[in-house]
Amino acid sequence: MSGAPLPPDPEAYDSERNQHARKRGLSAPYIAGGRDPDPGAGLAEERRYVRILIAMVLFLVLSGFIVGIVGALLGYSV
Repeated sequence: MSGAPLPPDPEAYDSERNQHARKRGLSAPYIAGGRDPDPGAGLAEERRYVRILIAMVLFLVLSGFIVGIVGALLGYSV
């Protein structure tokens, strides 16, 4: 980066995000973040992670039952 400030962009100044930033009294007309240009990919990734999370929870719960049943059949008591 050269450190030189970017030229003003009148269209960006009037964008919805910058208007909200000015209403909040921020020193710069910018709010970090923004809209995802391709939300489908992010949602698909989130669905995949939810499935993995559910599978892990089911594995932990069912493995506890299996260990308990095997322990009871072998005569171990708590």
